[in-house]
Amino acid sequence: MKNTDYQSAASPRGAAVAIKVDIVVIGAGQAGLSSAYHLRRLGLEPDKNFVTFDRSPRPGGAWQFRWPSLTLAAANHIHDLPGLKLADVIDVDASGEVQASTVVPRYYETYEKTFGLRIHRPVEVRVVCDRGERLRVETDAGLFSARGIINATGTWETPHIPDYPGRERFKGRQIHTKDYRTPEEFAGKHVIIVGAGISAIQLLDEISRVARTTWVTRREPEFRQGPFTQEAGRAAVAIVEERVRQGLPPTSVVSVTGIPVTPRIEEMRKRGVLVRHPMFSEITETGVRWADGREIEADVILWCTGFRSSLDHLAPLQLRGDNGGIIMTGRLATQVAKDPRIHLVGYGPSASTIGANRAGGAAARELAAFLGLLE
Repeated sequence: MKNTDYQSAASPRGAAVAIKVDIVVIGAGQAGLSSAYHLRRLGLEPDKNFVTFDRSPRPGGAWQFRWPSLTLAAANHIHDLPGLKLADVIDVDASGEVQASTVVPRYYETYEKTFGLRIHRPVEVRVVCDRGERLRVETDAGLFSARGIINATGTWETPHIPDYPGRERFKGRQIHTKDYRTPEEFAGKHVIIVGAGISAIQLLDEISRVARTTWVTRREPEFRQGPFTQEAGRAAVAIVEERVRQGLPPTSVVSVTGIPVTPRIEEMRKRGVLVRHPMFSEITETGVRWADGREIEADVILWCTGFRSSLDHLAPLQLRGDNGGIIMTGRLATQVAKDPRIHLVGYGPSASTIGANRAGGAAARELAAFLGLLE
């Protein structure tokens, strides 16, 4: 089916007719593709038993929108999708110095075609509502009635910028990681970079080569020496998983694992760039001010302050608790406890690429079993 096949029909009275399917998969990044792949492995057919929507114009998930200088070597490790290795599709040299925003979309596109996943794009899911035994899924390509949902919308569409005092009166430029393209646009300026994650450090490295930089974080960054073992990875994921099982808002897996000390970070230390300052207390018209009265002027504030889960379209289902979290259950904490017809993949412990692979398989099997679709 093409997207045009999904335009809602009209009854004699003019009412929209919803197309019935068993499962709707929302999103076709790593988590969505893994989920669709495992649904096929279970014997379910795309466009018959399940349909997958993606709002992006082409394959690649959020990777297609990343800044041009981000390479596979610099990116937080990209894990192979189930059933097809990246190296089997694209010849990646040992250094990994290839553009992530080009290579990963090519890989995802080949993956979709290889397994016949039939992703429909660009299709925006506007809202999901409870209709008793079924769920009403409203999209810009028509109406759908589903028995279950695998939501894999990730976080890219929901950048987070904390509401610091004075933010609205700053006369310089404020941007988020999502808006960053190249360091050259900051040449000769003073840029305050806020954040302690891997992206913040990558952008600090690039921008500091052409501009004056000040690095600010809320907490002291934790750097990790030595290799990251599987045991350490499982322990980190377990911490995040326990949070969502309790209904607490998820933290990122990276915030638990720490930042690996790479040759690039060592080089930044030698250049005197990796000097962390505590978080400022307010933003002024020309810069920032700390609680002790110290001020600095700046041209740009770059907020590398992360993202939040893109779940606004699920708001009518009232899945969140008063603290903003969602109580999760299931083998890998993908199932919403309040409504077991809903699985969130790429949320909490499955936000990493390897976590998304495993969670996609777990969500597909558990939801298909819950709906009685397995023989």
